Amino acid sequence: MVDDFKSRGGSPWGSPPGGGGNGSGRGPTPPDIEEIIRKIQSTINKILPGGGSGGGKSIIVGAVIITLIWVASGLYRVLPDEQGVVLRFGKFVKTTQPGLNYHIPFPIESVQTPKVTKVNRMDIGFRSERDSGFTSGGVADVPEESLMLTGDENIVNIDFSVFWVIKDAGNFLFKIQDPQGTVKAAAETAMREVIARSDIQPILTEGRSKIEIDTQEIIQNILDEYNSGIQITQVQTQKADPPDQVIDAFRDVQAARADMERSKNEAEAYANDVIPRARGEAAKILQAAEAYKKEVVAKAEGEASRFVSIYNEYVKAKQVTQERMYLETMEKVLADIDKVIIDKNSGSGVVPYLPLPELTKKKVN
Repeated sequence: MVDDFKSRGGSPWGSPPGGGGNGSGRGPTPPDIEEIIRKIQSTINKILPGGGSGGGKSIIVGAVIITLIWVASGLYRVLPDEQGVVLRFGKFVKTTQPGLNYHIPFPIESVQTPKVTKVNRMDIGFRSERDSGFTSGGVADVPEESLMLTGDENIVNIDFSVFWVIKDAGNFLFKIQDPQGTVKAAAETAMREVIARSDIQPILTEGRSKIEIDTQEIIQNILDEYNSGIQITQVQTQKADPPDQVIDAFRDVQAARADMERSKNEAEAYANDVIPRARGEAAKILQAAEAYKKEVVAKAEGEASRFVSIYNEYVKAKQVTQERMYLETMEKVLADIDKVIIDKNSGSGVVPYLPLPELTKKKVN
């Protein structure tokens, strides 16, 4: 082979004569294979007793080269999204991390490198048409997977998806025979267990998040018991409805329940408006009564105190007190009455007077 390259006037690397391999006549010259082989032969001749024959040398050199190639074939690279799984005579030995690694060359050891960061999806209760080879994007229901019995003896049609990754490539490859089937069976079992403990109303409304969390926990426990090497990352509910046969009636019930809730809320709003107002009116009446009570009691106490004080003065001076009481009484009685004063000592008996109250009224009008 080397002689053939020489006969074409070039180096074993295909460079033109006198050239450096980059087409410009300059640059580094590729290594001379013939020289490398000659040095290997010289080294082997020194090692072997008697130098060996020419044919034997070629065989030995070939064997050495083959051995080197065989040893070098044990090098392998694990990508960042993979794990290396080393098998020795078909038996799992160890896992290796991303990077350049080495194993005993074939046939003693072999390596598999499954992708451990890829998120896998398992749909339960439905099949999308993309999984069936169609492209229209429709979804086909699978009743034998989606129909489940609830804790209050109702039936719910629930579709959900399970997302998972490989966390231990060795267990994933050799501890379970059918990873997809195992994940599906564990997921369906876990969801049926959670649904059987729940009433239908939370399943259809606000309880989905708790159902997803509980289901994910149960699935993970089952897979860990199998040493499956699988990590569940998420359980996602796609649909939760009553069975198709009764969904119309169920929607009527839901509408009636919504009307009931609306009426209840309106009644509560009315009560919240009327009751505080009634309580305010009652408090106002109580406060007015309390004020009237205090006023009457205070007035009575004042009258009593005034009577006592007048009585004390009456005891001291009866005549003066009687006259004063008479004048005060007449003042109150005659305050709002039109009065005509007649003096018996006057000639006509009538005393002229200026009607100031009447003049005041006319002035105001």
